[in-house]
Amino acid sequence: MSLYLRVFSILVIAGVLLSACAPAVTSAAPTAPTAPAALTLPDLKGKTIKVGVDNGYPPFSYIDATTSKAIGWDYDAANEICKRLNCAPSFEVASWDGIFPAMQAGQFDMLGDSVTITPERAKIVDFSDPYVEVSQVLLVRANETRTAAQMKDDTKAKIGVQTGTTNELAAKKYFVGKDITSFDDWAGAVLALMNNDVDGLVIDYLAAAGFMDANKGKMKIGEEIAVGDKLAFVFPPKSELRVAVNSALAAMRADGTLDALNRKWGLAR
Repeated sequence: MSLYLRVFSILVIAGVLLSACAPAVTSAAPTAPTAPAALTLPDLKGKTIKVGVDNGYPPFSYIDATTSKAIGWDYDAANEICKRLNCAPSFEVASWDGIFPAMQAGQFDMLGDSVTITPERAKIVDFSDPYVEVSQVLLVRANETRTAAQMKDDTKAKIGVQTGTTNELAAKKYFVGKDITSFDDWAGAVLALMNNDVDGLVIDYLAAAGFMDANKGKMKIGEEIAVGDKLAFVFPPKSELRVAVNSALAAMRADGTLDALNRKWGLAR
C-alpha cells in the first residue's frame, strides 16, 4: 500500500472513532424537571386524638358570639392534620393554669392555643415544628394617647398579663420595677382593660388582633414589646404523635394549606 493510501486509511479510521465518541445531537425539547413526590404521611388508623384548647383565646380557639360554636385556627388546623393522618380530633377545654404539668402527665395528646417555644418548657414537654412566628405588643384602649415608654415612666400606669405566660416574662423585662397585674385568663385581662382597671396588656400580636375584632372600636395595638416568639403544638414527652404531626405540617406547608390557614385567621400579615 502506498504512503498516500496509508495516510488516507488512518484518517478515515480516526474520523469513524471520533464520530462514535461524540455526543448524539437531538432537536427534541429539554425534559422538564420531575415534580417532587408527595410526602408519605403516617396512618393513625382512625385513632382519637385529645386536643387541649382554651376556647378563650382568639383567633386560635374561642366561642363565636353569633353561633355559640367553638371556632378558630386550632380547630381548623387539628381537623386538617387529622384528615391527613387518618385520626379524629376530640377537642377538650383546658385551663392554662397547670397545663404544662397536665401535658407532662399525658392528660392530652396535644395542646393548641398558640404556645410559645421556650427552653424551660422544653424540659418537661415536647414541641412540634413552629407554625408561625409572632411579636408581643402592648394592647391599649382605643382612646389611649401614651406610648409604651411613657407608660413605663408613669408610676400610675398599670400593666396586665395572663399569669404563667411568656407575655408575663416580656412585661416584667420591659416594664422593669413596675407592678404587673396577672390574670388567670385573657378574658379577665381584656375586661379589666376595657373597665380601666389596667392601662395596657402585653400580649401576642395575633391574640391582640383577635380580641380587637371581638370588641370592635374599643382597643388598639401600641408598640412592639418583644419579637421572635415561635408558636407550636405541645405534646407529652417522647410522644410518637409529634413526629406524625410534624409530617402533616410539612405537607401542609409544601402545598400551601398552612399559609392559607394562617391568612384566614390573621396569622399572616
